[in-house]
Amino acid sequence: MSGQEQRAAFLGTTYGTAWERFRLSGERSAAPSWARGRWAVVTAWNPGGARAPDAMNIQAGVGLLAQVRATGLSPLPALNGEGEWEEEALIVPGAWLRQAAEWGGTFGQAAVLWGTGARVALVWLDTGGRVTRMERFWARRA
Repeated sequence: MSGQEQRAAFLGTTYGTAWERFRLSGERSAAPSWARGRWAVVTAWNPGGARAPDAMNIQAGVGLLAQVRATGLSPLPALNGEGEWEEEALIVPGAWLRQAAEWGGTFGQAAVLWGTGARVALVWLDTGGRVTRMERFWARRA
C-alpha cells in the first residue's frame, strides 16, 4: 500500500471502543468520553498495512497487550477500521507519545494515534519505530 493509500485509509476509518468510535477531523467536536488526559491508540495487526493471517494478528495483539501492561498502564480494548479491515487495537490512557511510537514500531505499524483530550495526532513511523511526522486533528465522535 502506498503512503497516500495508507494516509487515506487512516483518515477514512473509525477508531475507539466497540461502543464509542471516533474519526479524525479538522474541526473541533465532541470527543469520546474516555478521551481525557494523554492517550494512545495502537494496534499490532497487519504490520505495514499488509494483511496478515488471523493467527499471526492475534499473537501479535497478545504481545502488544503484554508490553502495555508491563508499563503499569491499563488499556481498553478497541477497534480500528471497519469491515474486512477491522482490526483489534488498544486505547492506552496515560500513554506518552514515545511509548506509543515504540509499541507501534515493535509491531511494524506505519502510524499510531496519540492524543491529549480531544486533540489527536496521526503519528507516522519509519520502519525502526521513529516518528517521521505528525498530523494534528480532533477526535470527533462517529
